[in-house]
Amino acid sequence: MKATRIHFQWSPGFSVESFRAGVSLHSHTLHSREPLDFFYRGAKHSWLVRTLLRETERQYRAHNGADLNLARGWWTPPLAPLDAYSVEAGQIKTLGLSPLVSLTDHDNIEAPSSLQAVDATRKVPISIEWTVPIRDTFFHLGVHNLAPLRARSIVSRMQEWTARPQPAALREILAGLHASPGTLAVLNHPIWDEKGVGAAAHRVALLDLLGKFGEYIHAIELNGLRPWIENRQAILLARTWAKPVVSGGDRHAIEPNVLLNLTSTTHFAEFVAQVRDGHSDVLIGSGYRGAHIGRIVQSVIDVLGTYDSHGLGWREWPDRVFYTSEDGKSRSLSQIWGTQPPAAVAALTACLRLAGRAPVRQALRTAAWRPEQVVL
Repeated sequence: MKATRIHFQWSPGFSVESFRAGVSLHSHTLHSREPLDFFYRGAKHSWLVRTLLRETERQYRAHNGADLNLARGWWTPPLAPLDAYSVEAGQIKTLGLSPLVSLTDHDNIEAPSSLQAVDATRKVPISIEWTVPIRDTFFHLGVHNLAPLRARSIVSRMQEWTARPQPAALREILAGLHASPGTLAVLNHPIWDEKGVGAAAHRVALLDLLGKFGEYIHAIELNGLRPWIENRQAILLARTWAKPVVSGGDRHAIEPNVLLNLTSTTHFAEFVAQVRDGHSDVLIGSGYRGAHIGRIVQSVIDVLGTYDSHGLGWREWPDRVFYTSEDGKSRSLSQIWGTQPPAAVAALTACLRLAGRAPVRQALRTAAWRPEQVVL
C-alpha cells in the first residue's frame, strides 16, 4: 500500500487542523436503481425474509398468473440529489472543513448533472458507480469527476459495455478514463461477494479484474457499510497491488457517510491527483464502531421510511420499489398492489412505522449487538 494514512476519529489527540477539506465519496440518490434479487440470498438465512418472499410470490402469482422474478425489480434510495449533497456537505462542515462531495448512483449520472445546473453546487463532480461484469459475477467501479463535456458519451459506452461485455472494449474504456488526469477510478467494496457466487469464485474474478486491468484502477475502497473484517482484507489487497485506499461511505439512506477522505486541497481534481500519486488520508468516523448489524438494520428502516417531502412525490416505500412485469411495463409496487398489498408486506410496513418512532430508533442504537472491532 502506498502512502495511505488511516485516522480514527475516536483516537486521543485526533485533529483535522492540518487539512482543508473533507471528501465524501460513494453515496446514492433517488436516481440510483438498487437490485431486489438480494432477497433470494437473504431468504436462505432469515425466516422473516423467507416468509415475506413466499407470501409476496403467492399473491403475485394469484393476481398475475405468472411467477415473480425479483431480477426484474429495483428500489431507489429516498434522497433527492440536493438533499443527498446537503447531508454529506453538512457533516463535513461540522468538522470545520470545506466539503467535496461526489455522488455515485448506479450506472447513471443524473444526480451530479442536475446539481451542476445549480450555482451553489456547480462544482460537484460528475461521478458514477459503474457495474462491471467479470466471469460469473460483477464488480462496482466508482468513477469520479468525468469530463463534463464528454460525460454523457462516456456513460453511454459504459452502459453499452455492461449490457454486452467484451474484454477488449473494457480496456479501451478504462484506458480512456485513466488518460484523463482529473478522473479517479476506485474499486468499490472489492471483497464483498455481492452476487453470491461463493468466496472462491469471487476471488478468482477479482484477481482476473486486477490482473488484466489493474493499471487503470487508481485506488481500493474502504466501505462504510461493510464489516471491518472485509475492510482489513481490502487494505491487504491494496498493499498487494500497490494501490492507496480511499473512503467510500456507500450511503443509501439519510445518515451521512461514516468514512471520509481528508485533504489539504479544496479542489476535487487536485484531490484526485493526490490519490493517483498514491497519497490518501482516510477518516474512519466514530459511528463506524457501532454494531454492523445494527447499522444495517437502521439503514433499512430509513430506506423504507415515509418521506412527505420526497423529491418525486414517492412518499411511502412501495412508491419507491419498481418491477417490470410480463408486458414489459415498469410499475411501482403501489401501482401493482393498489390498496391491498400482501399480508406479510402490510405487517412489515406496520413494523417499520413503529421502528421509525424516536424511542424505538434509540433502542435499536443501544441494542446489545456486538460492536465493530476496528483494529489495523
